[in-house]
This record gives sequence, C-alpha cells and structure tokens, in this order.
Amino acid sequence: MAAALVVLPLGAGPTRAADPIPVVATFSILGDFVRQVGGDRVAVKILVGPNGDAHVYNPTPADAKSVAGAKVVFVNGLGFEGWMQRLVKASGTKAPIVTATTGITPREMADDDDDHDHDPKAKAKGKDAHAGHDHGATDPHAWQSVANAKTYIANVRDGLIAADPDGKATYEANAGAYLAKLETLEADVKGAIEKIPASERRVLTSHDAFGYFSGAYGITFLAPQGISTEAEATAKDVAKLIRQIKKEKVKAVFIENMTDGRIVERIAKETGIRLGGSIYSDSLSPETGPAATYIDMVRHNVKLLTAAMAGA
Repeated sequence: MAAALVVLPLGAGPTRAADPIPVVATFSILGDFVRQVGGDRVAVKILVGPNGDAHVYNPTPADAKSVAGAKVVFVNGLGFEGWMQRLVKASGTKAPIVTATTGITPREMADDDDDHDHDPKAKAKGKDAHAGHDHGATDPHAWQSVANAKTYIANVRDGLIAADPDGKATYEANAGAYLAKLETLEADVKGAIEKIPASERRVLTSHDAFGYFSGAYGITFLAPQGISTEAEATAKDVAKLIRQIKKEKVKAVFIENMTDGRIVERIAKETGIRLGGSIYSDSLSPETGPAATYIDMVRHNVKLLTAAMAGA
C-alpha cells in the first residue's frame, strides 16, 4: 500500500522564537535586574557599564540611538541619573520610562551631608543639577538594601509585562525565582553581620553610597565624600574624619571600584588602619570579576566588610 501524501499548509512546522525586545537600563546593577527578569525575551543595553560611574557619566550619540530604539527604558530615579532627562529628550524616544525605585521610601541625608550635590557647579548657581529631578538631599543608592532590591524586581517585572504582554508568564516566573534568591541572600547577610558585635560595626569607604545598607544591617559607614563622587572632600573634611576614625577605632577602610582612592589611602596612612580591599557600590565588576551580578556584589561586599570588622 502506497504511503499517504501529507501536505502541510504554508508556514507550518516549527515556529521561530520571537526576537528579543530591545530594552535600556541606565547602569550595570539595574541592567542585571532586567536581565534576571527578562531572560531570553530581552536584549538589554546598559548605558553605564561595569566599573562605570553614573554620577558623572556623559551620554553619547550611540546612547541616544539605543534609547530611541528601546521598547522600554529602566532608570533608577531618586536623582541618580542627572543626565537622563536630557538624553531622553535628545533621543526623541516614545518608549515608556520605568523608575525602578517606585514604592521605595527614600533615605534622606543627614544635615551635615546636605551640601553634597551631584553637580556642585549647578548648586553654586542656585540650580538643581538634574533639571526636573529635584532630589535635594535624597540618597539614590536604594539597591544597597536587599529588601529594596525586591521592589526593583517587582517594578522591572511590571514594566516588562506592560511592554511585552506576551511574555507575562516568563517575566512572572523569572521574577519569582529571583525573589526567592534575594530572600536567601538577605538572610545570609543578616546572619553574617549579626556575628559582629555592634560596637565593632564601623568602616570607612571612599564614597557615601551605603546609607541604605547601614540602615538595614546596622553598620556605620564613614566617608570623606558625600552622596556624589563629584563632591570632593576638603582638607577640613578629611581632618575631621581622621579624628573621628581615631576616636571610634575604625578597623579598616575600603576603596570603591569606581572612585579615586587616593584620599582613602592617605587617611589609612595617617591613621594606621588597613585597607580592606575594593568593594562595589554603584556598579558591578566585569564578568571575570568578583561582582559580576548583584547577588555576587552583595556577597563579595559582606565578606570583605565582616572580615575587616572582625579584625581578620
């Protein structure tokens, strides 16, 4: 008996996966969050990459092109990207701008930090540095609390679903899996820090970016700079900090991966406390480094911080 001839309709057969949607994230930590939730459904363009400093970044024409072609753009908000509004205007993009810190209670700086603006020149002229992002003394580094990172993930998930409804199940599943990892991470961080006596939880960093971490986990961070890496410490600031270090018996100082460490090195030399290594605040490391993802970054920082505070 002859085999029956089966005729397939045109277009039948295995379906090709849809092309990933173009997405922009302003800096590497936020880009990692978007990749974790988006998975293979997104192609993420990160404007300020590993070891980059978003405080002083100058967007390029290529950045404008990326923003113009994006299906959705993710920003940190809280005045972190002072250049973003200009970039959006220059790009002419119609993509929705999703603020990943929506729903997070901003941390306000102490009174003695109020003079540290992301753009001292703008402040001197009586103008806000961010033209529409009047953050005042708001600390934008909200991701330094793992609890806040969970809010970032929820906002990223919802932003991707709005931009790509067909991917809703994928985004929800990926976000759920990552949130479970963050639960484990937060428990590990708290457990590690709780082993250090409260009186020993003092360190010095090169840039005041750990306020949310301090509030969440009970470590006192001292810094010769304010919230912005543009806010240079004066000789008076450094002298005051040296006196405070000696008084409070700080055990170690840390240089952040995207800042000039010369002031910190000078302070370490004058006080006799040791350099505890490089920690990550505003950006991730390259893929070959110790902080290629957000979770890797937090674990790396906690390992160095607890070892220093314990006197290891």
